[in-house]
Order: sequence, then C-alpha cells, then structure tokens
Amino acid sequence: MDDVVLEENANLPHCARKAVGVDTEGKDRNLKRLRRIEGQVRGVQKMVEEERYCADILMQISSVHEALRAVARELMRNHLKHCAAAAIRTDGDSADAMYDELVDLMYKHTR
Repeated sequence: MDDVVLEENANLPHCARKAVGVDTEGKDRNLKRLRRIEGQVRGVQKMVEEERYCADILMQISSVHEALRAVARELMRNHLKHCAAAAIRTDGDSADAMYDELVDLMYKHTR
C-alpha cells in the first residue's frame, strides 16, 4: 500500500491504524511463514551469487511469491473480519473510508 492511501485512511477510528482482533494463532502462523519466506529469499540470493540456472531461481522466486500471497490472504481475512466489519457497521464516514480502503487493497493485491 502506498503512502497516499495510508494518509487518506489515517483517520479511520475503527482500528486506530492498529490491528484489531488479531488472534494469537494467526499471528504465530504468519510469523512462522514470514521466517520461512525470509529463509527462502536468502536461498534465492545465494542461488544468484552462485550463478545457478535461471529457471531454478525463477521457480524459487515463484515459491516465495506464493508464500507471501498466503500471508497476505490471512491478513486480508483478519482485516475483513475485524477492522472492516467494525467500520462498515458504523455506516458513516468511517464506512465510506473503509470501502475505499478495501477497493485500494483489492486493486493492489490483485495486479
């Protein structure tokens, strides 16, 4: 998400720009995935340094990309379940701002 979107939605009171309703298991799952991804990225870096076969490097990059998408999917699910749901229930400026934020997130996540 770019800085413009963050500034536009910085006044959303429903989450106060902090995660709301994050369950410990979900957080732990995401941190475990992110540590694994970190290791995969280091592996890709090593493959490049060792001048490994490009197709093999690209396959590893694809794996990293999919792992990041899994983390993003989990974060989006949590955001929709907690922050977005709370904002939309307010049915005012907060709801409108959340709709805009969700559209921006979906656009950026799917391109």
